[in-house]
Amino acid sequence: MSSDESFYRIQKLPPYVFSVINEMKARARADQQDVVDLGMGNPDGATPAPVVAKLTEAAKNPRNHRYSMSRGIPQLRNAIVARYQKNYGVTLDPEHEAIVTIGAKDALAHLMFATIGPGDVVVSPNPAYPIHQYGVIMSEGHACMLPMPDAATFLNGLEDLYRKGPAPKMILVSFPHNPTTTCVDLDFFKSLIALAAHHGTYVIHDFAYADLCFDGYKAPSILQVDGAKEIAVEIFSLSKSYNMAGWRVGFCLGNRKIIAALARIKSYLDYGVFQPIQIASIIALRECEADTREICLNYQKRRDVLVDGLCRAGWHVAKPRGSMFVWAPVPEAYRAQGSLEFSKLLMQKALVAVSPGVGFGPMGEGFVRFALIENEHRLRQATRNIQRFLQTA
Repeated sequence: MSSDESFYRIQKLPPYVFSVINEMKARARADQQDVVDLGMGNPDGATPAPVVAKLTEAAKNPRNHRYSMSRGIPQLRNAIVARYQKNYGVTLDPEHEAIVTIGAKDALAHLMFATIGPGDVVVSPNPAYPIHQYGVIMSEGHACMLPMPDAATFLNGLEDLYRKGPAPKMILVSFPHNPTTTCVDLDFFKSLIALAAHHGTYVIHDFAYADLCFDGYKAPSILQVDGAKEIAVEIFSLSKSYNMAGWRVGFCLGNRKIIAALARIKSYLDYGVFQPIQIASIIALRECEADTREICLNYQKRRDVLVDGLCRAGWHVAKPRGSMFVWAPVPEAYRAQGSLEFSKLLMQKALVAVSPGVGFGPMGEGFVRFALIENEHRLRQATRNIQRFLQTA
């Protein structure tokens, strides 16, 4: 018997595809090879200085060392509600329509445990961020994956699903999308909310990349749609917008019934985020919008360097309008080998680590994902290495 064979939920999880590339990267670096790591979406920038200063100040106060509130301190909930009013014109009740979570992944996982039971159908696009699929599976639900080569195709597939059988309990989407970088306008959300409301389906929108938008594009909040709060919640995180990935601060906002369910299950599972981190997060939301714009501009510059360099190498890739990723079709000459084998080749021959598309679900096959987590100099190095590999292979 294997070490995990007797554990019920662990058996439901497939092998972690990304670990293959991570192990190759570790071996190469142990051999003193200079790997450009564009795999995990782990921001490399510093958290804004006022946020760090406030954390330091708050951490010196022993009153902040006790258990905090699982739902988040009121001042932080007030701050996120104020940001939504300012940025999206959305009015939220900080007491009943906003809750603080230990990052977006915590919000998603706990939300699934709170709302999904055996056999409940949750629809999401595929490929997808793994927790979108496996959070459902671990909660005993049925993860229904619909292809999303583009947003319209996903919406059409959803309409077909409603016509053919019972309505799903929940729809889980994320725009700008990880990994495909697909972006939508407010009309898409209007159609999605109208469809879900007609059939009595809840909607979760993972808005992790809300502020990473390029070329004049501004990602809409699903809560801007009239009536959205009747059936939908949105998950927002400080991780990407403020370079605060390791701080683990997120929010779930919107429908009161879902927020109440999440609050109740969290009361059994955690005591909330360390209070000095919550206090510092208030400063991020109140005072650091200029930093967020600068972070976005930095990602746009990196996107241009990477995509332009790949095009010079003969690998033609479209420029995304949002997220911190580039979703690239495997070059034709290597497509038959699959995304994992091609990713291994990039590690071996070009010393560039990427994420194989198949790791995001079966419909991610044929693609690889670049994360824009190295500076422009390193990205140029990566594209030069890739160009040499493609020309000599």
